[in-house]
Parts: sequence; structure tokens; C-alpha cells
Amino acid sequence: MANVKEFSVEEKLASLVTLQKIESKLDEIHILKGELPMEVSDLEDEIQGLHSRQLRIEEEINGITQFIEQKKEIIKESQALGKKYEKQTTNVKNNREFEAINKEIEMQTLEVKLCEKHIKDATEEIAEKARQLEIAKKAVANKESHLTGKKGELEKIISETEKEEKQFRKEEEAARKQVDERLLLSYDRIRKNYRNGLGVVAVERDSCGGCFHAIPPQKQSEIKLHKKVMVCENCGRILVDATLNDSIEVK
Repeated sequence: MANVKEFSVEEKLASLVTLQKIESKLDEIHILKGELPMEVSDLEDEIQGLHSRQLRIEEEINGITQFIEQKKEIIKESQALGKKYEKQTTNVKNNREFEAINKEIEMQTLEVKLCEKHIKDATEEIAEKARQLEIAKKAVANKESHLTGKKGELEKIISETEKEEKQFRKEEEAARKQVDERLLLSYDRIRKNYRNGLGVVAVERDSCGGCFHAIPPQKQSEIKLHKKVMVCENCGRILVDATLNDSIEVK
């Protein structure tokens, strides 16, 4: 049966410090990108929404245009019927027929006037829709210009940091395999609790390097001995001595 190497506390802490420093480097790259990835995503969503609005307005304009054409056809039909009925008035045989024909003429005249009103209202509506469409087009152009600028900034940062980030990702994967599993779980939990992502910190100027809470001399002595994993009583971060911390470099 193969022997499984038992790592000392000092070795465990050294592995953890190495991991922390690698992930802090990755955090720096993330900070360098800032809110750009989110801004780019938000702008793309906004542009998509504006395009949908633009398409909807165009469809509404097309619908109103078709409505106007339909009303124009009805006007032509009503005018043609009106002329037909006017010709019939010359051949009426009695007042009853005359009144019936006149009533049809009046109905066609009213139909023409109603259609003309509908066309007038629809034309005004098209003008308003055209104004809205122009605003939407300008908004799209403005957002697309803004997006191009943000994408340019992000691409520049990515191109400058891509090689470095890939290398740190590779190192991070290897470093995680070297950390004790239970210690890694604790470290990940602590790291998620803080915006700066520090789960392991050195004692600096007799204080916790994370929350700056004073560390008693006796506890500092214990930390330097590397006999057990020590945490800050105030913030819960894992503590290491400055000597161990400074002996590990990540480039």
C-alpha cells in the first residue's frame, strides 16, 4: 500500500498563501476590467430592446398605411356608387324612388367623409409614429456608438491581460490541488464573505491584515510557530506571519 504524505501545518499554510496570492492577481485583472463586461452586456440588452421597439413602430406604421389605403379604396367605391345613383335620379318614376336614391347618395357621401376623417387621423398618427421611430433610431445609433467604445476598452484590457490571466488560471488550478481539502473549503467560504477576496492575510504591525484588528502578542507567537491554523477573532480570516507571507512570491 502506497504511503500518503502528511503535510505539516506550515506546508499547508504555504500552499494556502500561494493560492491566495494567485487568486489576488486574478482579482486585480478582474478589477482592471471593472464594470466593463457588465456595461457591455447591459448596452447589448438595451440595443436589442431598442431594435425591438424600432421594429414594432415600423410594423405599426405599415399597419396604419394599409389602413389608409383601404379607406382610400372605400372612398373610390363610394364615389363611384354616388355617381351611379345620381345618374339613376334622371330615370325615377315617383317620389318614393327619388327619396330612396337620395338616401343612398347621402349614405355614400357620409361614408366618404368618415373615411376622410379616418385617413386624417391615421396620417397624424403616422407622423407621431415617424417621430418616435426617429427617436428610436437615434437612440440605437447613440447606444451602438457607446457600445463600440466600451467593447474597444474591454478588448484592449483583455488583449493586454489575456496571456497573464491564462497563466494565473493554470497556476490557480495547480495550487488548489496542493491545498488541504477542509482548509480549502474554509478558505473559499471566507473569501466569498469579503469584497477584496482576502481569505488569508499576514499579521502586519501587530494587526490582522484584513480587518486591522489588534492581534495579541501571545497569538502572534503561536502564528509564527506554524503548529496550527489560526484565525482572526474579529473577521475570521486565516492568519499567517509576515515572514511566511513574504517568502512566497507570485509573478
